Amino acid sequence: MTFPRLLPPLNPPVDTWQGCRVWLVGASSGIGRAAASALHARGAQVHVSGRNAQALDDFVAAHPGARAWPLDVRNTTQVARAADRVRESGPLDMMVFCAAYYQGKSIADFDLQDMLEHQAVNYAGALGAIGAVLPAMLREGHGHISLLASVAGYRGLPRSAAYGPTKAALIHLAETMYLELHGRGLGVSVVNPGFVDTPMTAKNDFAMPAMIGPAEAAHRMILGWERGHFEIHFPRRFTWPMKLLARLPFRLYQALVRRGTGT
Repeated sequence: MTFPRLLPPLNPPVDTWQGCRVWLVGASSGIGRAAASALHARGAQVHVSGRNAQALDDFVAAHPGARAWPLDVRNTTQVARAADRVRESGPLDMMVFCAAYYQGKSIADFDLQDMLEHQAVNYAGALGAIGAVLPAMLREGHGHISLLASVAGYRGLPRSAAYGPTKAALIHLAETMYLELHGRGLGVSVVNPGFVDTPMTAKNDFAMPAMIGPAEAAHRMILGWERGHFEIHFPRRFTWPMKLLARLPFRLYQALVRRGTGT
């Protein structure tokens, strides 16, 4: 059963992926790789980037027509060069920033270099990718930028002092970009997943409720783009409670989080 849309979509819905040029930055593994595979299956012209050149080569071998551009998101020269190569085949329809670095550490084990590494990959890396594609998109009046953030960016959480703020920054950035770029013909979206079974979450030693697989995450992302959503969050059985928690006064929020996490 389908229900009538009460409000217009915030972004232009994607009617077909056939022939769309999509560049996924951070597609060596996890959600990025799954999304690249799913988009390729739908007929998109997929370009993948990441640090693991072998993983990218393996992806291209398994997905005829896909192109790979290895890079380190901390190196803006490499990112800009890859963006130029992607555009050689024509205007870019979408750039998806999926690259992430994660270490779940207590703030009591403060490690400045590790915290700065989170900033360099998760936030500054996104800025580099945006800067590499935005000027051309503005000239063309066409294109969509999607940032992979996290529900960890909604509010402060235990053992998330390094990771959480970078995702909060991406959410804030996406909102600002939308407000400024929507009127110029560009789409902007932010993806806030809960727990997804990836090499990154495999590091965790705590319970991860409502975990889903990368293929399901990719399906939810693509469905969100197709429907023109600004925020794409999943799985709803986990993200809606997190949204409700995030709106509570801090006194109540901290009590519930501490009880739920045992901190």
